[in-house]
Amino acid sequence: MNINHLNGGQKLAVKYYIVAMVLFGAQILFGLLSGMQYLYPKLLFGILDFNVTRTVHINAMIVWMLYGFIGSVYWLLEEESETEVVGLKLGTLGFWVLTSAVTVVVLVFLLVQGGPGDDFTRWFINEGREYIEAPRWADIGIVVCMLIFFYNVSATFMKGKWSGISGVLTLDLVALAGIYIAGMFYTPNISMDQYWWWWVIHLWVEATWEVLVGCLMAWGLMKVLKVDRKIVTTWLYIEVALMFGSGILGLGHHYFWIGTPEYWLTIGGFFSALEPVPLVAMVVHAVYDSGVRHMKGNNNPALAWLIAHAFGNFFGAGVWGFMHTLPQINLYTHGTQWSASHGHLAFFGAYATIIIAMIYIAVPYIRGQEGIGSNLPDGGWKWKWALGLLNMGVVGMTIALLISGYEQSFIERAVGGSTWLGYFTAQIHPWFVQGMEWRMIFGVMTAAGIVLLLWDLLTIGKEPASNQKLQTKSS
Repeated sequence: MNINHLNGGQKLAVKYYIVAMVLFGAQILFGLLSGMQYLYPKLLFGILDFNVTRTVHINAMIVWMLYGFIGSVYWLLEEESETEVVGLKLGTLGFWVLTSAVTVVVLVFLLVQGGPGDDFTRWFINEGREYIEAPRWADIGIVVCMLIFFYNVSATFMKGKWSGISGVLTLDLVALAGIYIAGMFYTPNISMDQYWWWWVIHLWVEATWEVLVGCLMAWGLMKVLKVDRKIVTTWLYIEVALMFGSGILGLGHHYFWIGTPEYWLTIGGFFSALEPVPLVAMVVHAVYDSGVRHMKGNNNPALAWLIAHAFGNFFGAGVWGFMHTLPQINLYTHGTQWSASHGHLAFFGAYATIIIAMIYIAVPYIRGQEGIGSNLPDGGWKWKWALGLLNMGVVGMTIALLISGYEQSFIERAVGGSTWLGYFTAQIHPWFVQGMEWRMIFGVMTAAGIVLLLWDLLTIGKEPASNQKLQTKSS
């Protein structure tokens, strides 16, 4: 792959995109393993246990999305600032440090699957916190890499041109590095530990990632549909205001059952209800701008994934999240497969889709072209089937997990009273098992989609130039 014609930021972005897609594939692979082990507990027992495959599945998801976000920002950085990236060598060093750390952490997860929980293991093996199991040294490395990333972005905009998007993006990167530090506090008090843990698990995502997604969405719409900058910047400001106004207090819906004061039942429940509002703005943003411009785009795959993001963000993070965050409902659903149903649709709809869209925006430029229209020699069947299989697969898993979650909420919580007997009774109920079986079927569909997606990204635009004329109007 010849990338010599790209600018410095774009060359670095390609590195991030490659690692992101490798980790995306790893996430799906270990997700399939975890799903099989849920149905067949003896599968690879003692060799590659369920707690390990699940840990790698979840952490690969978080890390590949982080790579995708960083790569997307580096891709747009020089064009948005109209100057060269400041500290590019330092940024490249940050990439290799982060990639080396991720590699070591994954190998430790796979090779060191058990042991005592003490200061040594917390620093070098596994921190023991679900979703952020990476050892303490890796946490520090992530923060350092995020600070390097912040320096590259802020210094570049200070040297070049400022805009509404760049201003929001720069301020957001402060929180991207800062909020992650909250998860590095250690306290033997489980309630306090869970309090800070949730700041990373949700607020890091709820605030910083969501705002970063808004910046990418705004830039992507301008790039693909030539939308007026004033329109997308206005929507971006509205989204930021609503996100920080409702998202931070809405975090309180995670405080219901960890020993915090009762006022969080009211604060968390009320403000969680407002969280879908900025996501509705994202839907209106995409549909309205596309309608005004009569779908005059030059990149059909990117446009399709941007629209998938707008709706996936609203339903996955908004509707599915709100369905079980009110205290009266959360009492029965918290920690069941209902939560997993929300998690699958939210992470894919809110984050994976926008990263895939940004990669499709980059692909034609990497291949020395200006766009991807509807006149591809093969009709573009690979990206269309990948789009369909990935979305149908994730939605199918979401519904299957929701059915199992309903069964758990009824039998384990309402009837069984959250006892161990209720838990195990719910785990072997036919409705629960059937839901997990259907989750596995749709997981295979999702895996087929990622194979097609990677195949398409590796091949699209490689046809002769005569067949790759710029398409300025979507079919």
